[in-house]
Amino acid sequence: MLERLKKLFGSKASGIGLEIAAERINIVQMKKQGQVYKLVKFISEEVPEGLFSDGQIVDSPALAELLQETLAKHNINATKVATAVPMREAIIRIIPIPAELDDAELKDMVLNHEAGLYLPYPREEVDLDYQKLGYFVDEDGIEKVQVLLVATRKEVTDMYLETFRQAQLQVDVLDINSFALIRTIREQLRQFGSKEAAVLVDIEFDSTEIAIIVDGVPQFSRTVPIGTFQLQEALSRAMNLPASRNTELLQGMTIPTNMPVDSTRTGATGINPGMAALLRVLGELADELRRSIDFYLNQSGELEVAQLLLAGPGGGLGQIDEFFGQRLSIPSMAIDPITSLALEHSEEIEAMQRPSMGIILGLGMREV
Repeated sequence: MLERLKKLFGSKASGIGLEIAAERINIVQMKKQGQVYKLVKFISEEVPEGLFSDGQIVDSPALAELLQETLAKHNINATKVATAVPMREAIIRIIPIPAELDDAELKDMVLNHEAGLYLPYPREEVDLDYQKLGYFVDEDGIEKVQVLLVATRKEVTDMYLETFRQAQLQVDVLDINSFALIRTIREQLRQFGSKEAAVLVDIEFDSTEIAIIVDGVPQFSRTVPIGTFQLQEALSRAMNLPASRNTELLQGMTIPTNMPVDSTRTGATGINPGMAALLRVLGELADELRRSIDFYLNQSGELEVAQLLLAGPGGGLGQIDEFFGQRLSIPSMAIDPITSLALEHSEEIEAMQRPSMGIILGLGMREV
C-alpha cells in the first residue's frame, strides 16, 4: 500500500489542506513566493455530533456532504486535497536495516519481511510507507540505516479515502497528523541537539496525542483520552451547566499556576468548583505526560527532555504552558505556527487560536 498512504514522504502538489476532526473541519489554501509562505484562505467549520465516534468516522456520507457544502459555501473549487489520519490510528516504528541493501532490496526487506515483526495486525490488514533516515554503526560494528516505518489499518485508510471520494475530492496526500504538525514547526525543532528531546503535546477535542521527537523524528507516541471536551465537561458538571460540545466557555479560562502541586488532587484549591474540577483533569493529563516521558527516558539512555511544545485547541488555553511547566518542571510553551513559518496573512489570527493551526498548515504546505 505504498500508494495508499499517498505520498506520505513524497513531493508537494497543488490543492488545499483539509483536516477533519471530531468537532471541526479546517481548510487552508497557501501560496509560496520564494521562501515565503502566504495564507490565502483559512476556514474552520463545526462538525455536528454523530459523524465521529471515539475519533473514527462513523457516518461517511454525512461527512462527505458536509465537506461539499463547506467548500461550496466558501467558493473553493480545488479538488485535490492533503489530509491526515490521527496519530492514534497509526503505527510508527524506527527499525534498523543493513546499509548494504540497494533501494529495491531495502523496499522488499522493509515491506515484506521486517514490517510484520513490528505490527500488531496481520501484514495484509495494513497499509505501509517508509522513509530512510540516518546511518549508524551498531554494537557489532555493522553499518545500518534507520528506517521510519508508518502503518495504518486498511479499514481506516479505506474510510478516509471513501469519504473524500463521496465528496468528489481526490486525496493527493494522506498524511499522519503528527507528521503534519512536525512539518509546521520544523525550524523550531532544529534548535534542539541530538541528545535533546522535545515533547509535542497536541491537545485535541477528545484526546491528547503525545509525540517525543529527537532530530525531527517521532521516537515514541501515545494517545491519552483527555481533550478539550473532557476539560469542558468537568467544568460544566462542577458549575451545574448542561453538557455541551461547544468549548467556548473553556476558551475564555485562564489556568491558575500559583497553587501547590497536590492541591488539584486534594481539592484544596481555594477557588471556585468549576476551576477546581478543570485543574483536576489537567492534573490527570500532566500525570499521563510524566508517565510517558519517564517510560521513554528509561529506555533511551542519555537523552534529556528539553521542552514541552503545546499544540491543538487546548494548547492555546491561557497559561496552560505555565501550568505544565510548573507541574512537570520542564520548560513549556504553546506553539505559534504563524510565527514559526513567518506566514504572511491578511486577517488577524488570535494568539489563542494559533496552536490549533499546526496540523492544517502542515497539510497546506504539502499542497503549495
